[in-house]
Amino acid sequence: MVLGAVLGLLLLGGAAPASAHAALRDTDPADGGVVASAPRHITLTFTESVALLDDSFRVYDPGNRRVATGEVRHAAGRSDTARVSLPDGLGTGTFTVAWRVVSADSHPIAGAFTFSVGKPSPTTVTVPDGPDEDPVTGGLYDTARYAAYLAFALLVGALTFLACCRPPDPGRLRRTVVTGWWTLVAATVVLLLLRAPYEAGTGPLAALDPSALARTATSRPGLALLARLALLLVAGVLLTRLRRRSPALLTAGAVLAVALALTWAAAEHASAGIQVPLAMASSVLHLLAVGVWLGGLAALLTTLYRAPDEVPAAVVVRFSRLAFAAVTVLVGTGVYQSWRGLGSWEALSSTSYGRILVAKLAAVALLLAVAGRSRQWTARLVPTAAEALPERVPEPVGGPPSRPQPPREDRPPVPPAGDGPPAPEPDRRALRRSVLAEAAVGVVVLGLTTVLTGTQPGRAVAEAAAAAPATDIPAASVTTVPFTVGTARGKVQVTLDPGRAGRTSVQAVVFGPDGGLSTVPELRLSFTLPAQRIGPIDAKVTDLGGYWGTGSLNLPIPGTWTMKVTVRVSEVDQVTVTHGIRITR
Repeated sequence: MVLGAVLGLLLLGGAAPASAHAALRDTDPADGGVVASAPRHITLTFTESVALLDDSFRVYDPGNRRVATGEVRHAAGRSDTARVSLPDGLGTGTFTVAWRVVSADSHPIAGAFTFSVGKPSPTTVTVPDGPDEDPVTGGLYDTARYAAYLAFALLVGALTFLACCRPPDPGRLRRTVVTGWWTLVAATVVLLLLRAPYEAGTGPLAALDPSALARTATSRPGLALLARLALLLVAGVLLTRLRRRSPALLTAGAVLAVALALTWAAAEHASAGIQVPLAMASSVLHLLAVGVWLGGLAALLTTLYRAPDEVPAAVVVRFSRLAFAAVTVLVGTGVYQSWRGLGSWEALSSTSYGRILVAKLAAVALLLAVAGRSRQWTARLVPTAAEALPERVPEPVGGPPSRPQPPREDRPPVPPAGDGPPAPEPDRRALRRSVLAEAAVGVVVLGLTTVLTGTQPGRAVAEAAAAAPATDIPAASVTTVPFTVGTARGKVQVTLDPGRAGRTSVQAVVFGPDGGLSTVPELRLSFTLPAQRIGPIDAKVTDLGGYWGTGSLNLPIPGTWTMKVTVRVSEVDQVTVTHGIRITR
């Protein structure tokens, strides 16, 4: 049931690239900027610290040839930057930079921008708009992450159930514990092997590269996975002594559970952003509470189905109290993590993180409702256990012992070890159904939690949006206008940089029907704002050798302007085409 739910969540969720915590704050040279001479370095600045890859930068010249660059490193020891050196003799024209780094919370992020040396080129390199990661690698990596969460919950919950609820036959849960341990080991190994291709956005076969595995072993996510494997080996040794219940063994198991949970907190959202120590402590408690509750549900469900006639009511009552404590911890840590991740109420509806969190909260509410129903069935078992206790008979102080009372016909037999008798059959069946529903909803909650850990928090989205204006790099407006005159066809690509009100530069490039550059004897551009009765304003573009342009156009106010493009292809053939263009403030 668990594996089926995981695969279903994976298919429904797809293999979309994970959004990460860090966001690009600034680029040097500026995105879309024109510099007089070739820069010595390219520097990116992010909102959080980032890890660098060997292939973090790919620079292409105007002819779509890759430029040889130096070693990627942080600028001046700042962990929130990425810098690469450029060779001498870079040339002129528009250069395209594709970049990829790893955020502090272990998720890769990527993007691209352009800058020009001397003057813009008629054409630039087009960076594909596809996913930032290989879909096969991303799908396998996400499946392993889901399996690791589920296996951790199963392992911790089953062991806690054995230690605290004391079922009559602990041996029946041994297979559950072993399954959780092996699944977590296998998922961790897969994550370790796929970490390098996941960061680089390459196919899964790249995991066979020994150098890639060596790089993973020195990164923070890789070290966390290696630590998890080491802890699991120690846990495997302790599991061989599972039948011995000693205080030392229970203490060692609790310490291992906390250490395992810490391997998640040290490599995900809790390790980046504000209040990192408190966030990591909250994340550890949250994950442990999830394991105790959902893994304990799986253990209880296994016990109820494998030995339905031998489960004392006291076992169910003990788990009910344990689950209540786990839910209390979940609510407290969940509220803190939601506040830390969202940052504002608006982020609930305006960000992907907020929308997924709303879905998780709805699933948790349903889970609590089902859990409340389970507690009601559990409460019906408590009187049964109380009625089973032997009746206390008053005894005179200092007097001889009283004669034993004959058993009453309506009193049930005394249970062994004070654990109470098995629950009545109707109540036991109802409890099994309720626990099964609770476990099923719990799997959905755990799946949404896993997706949430791979989504950029709303607070980070707000920080990135706030950081964007600091760059003071307004976006350029690019408009393509097709034309036909006689037998001649083509299109004019007009770029306004910046595409906002005020003084702006204009570059116009004419393309022929085959998509190649075309020369024309004359090109005129004019702009009119009908709503305000402004214009026409002649752009006065001139032939600059391969493209037409000017740096003196002034569009005084924002609005939807009408751009009139006149193209003359011969002494007698010309055409005028109009096109709407939006100018921002």
